Amino acid sequence: MAEAPSQLASGLPAHVGIIMDGNGRWAEKRGQSRHRGHLEGVKAAKRVVRAASRAGIRYLTLYTFSTENWRRSPAEVTYLMHLIRNHLKNEYEFYHENHIRVVHSGSLQRLPRVVVRELAKVTASTAANRGMTVNLAIDYGGRDEILRAVNRLQANGHEGRVTEGELRRGLDQPEFPDPDLIIRTGDERRLSNFLLWQVAYSELYFSPKMWPDWAEEDLLAALEEYRSRERRYGSSPSPKPKRGARRAGK
Repeated sequence: MAEAPSQLASGLPAHVGIIMDGNGRWAEKRGQSRHRGHLEGVKAAKRVVRAASRAGIRYLTLYTFSTENWRRSPAEVTYLMHLIRNHLKNEYEFYHENHIRVVHSGSLQRLPRVVVRELAKVTASTAANRGMTVNLAIDYGGRDEILRAVNRLQANGHEGRVTEGELRRGLDQPEFPDPDLIIRTGDERRLSNFLLWQVAYSELYFSPKMWPDWAEEDLLAALEEYRSRERRYGSSPSPKPKRGARRAGK
């Protein structure tokens, strides 16, 4: 059985997106190969997924491999695809123990067939799980997702002006709420083409820690920071109660 949500459950974001940055730099600082950094990054992802599930997060999107990551060396890309495939194949017990549903965002066209096959298997195997949903963004880019959404509408015979609702329904995971919180690790401060349509009013949290060093306490610190913010969605700040004012109903 999955463990009960922690005391942070009140005021939690429903959807958290994480840009898992710093694997290569983590390894290079230690005189190790970038492959080792990516391997440790997978271990960090498992720790954080478990922590998010325990905390009561409903949706978690992990920026796993971007449309721009194909520009890396062939050796690194090959290793990353191997790592993704093995992680998908070997974690069924983890997903089911924690009642996690796995879905995918991104294009399937360029991914190796073995990765596409494992994605299909894990999404089918976990479809009935009713705990947290983990969205793996693989060969994903925000601009590409918007273009693919428009192309889906055209392929379905849509003509004329596209509404916001129609475009949203063409996104990769239209049932997901927009992310409340975007976390980026590795001391970089940009979105890097991540969930560009969805992040219009997301809170942003930047961590100097490299992704392989992340653990449960780092996620909980980000969630506490989120809870301290006031989300206004373009409105004016809420008026602060005057000192000594009587509470309503008292």
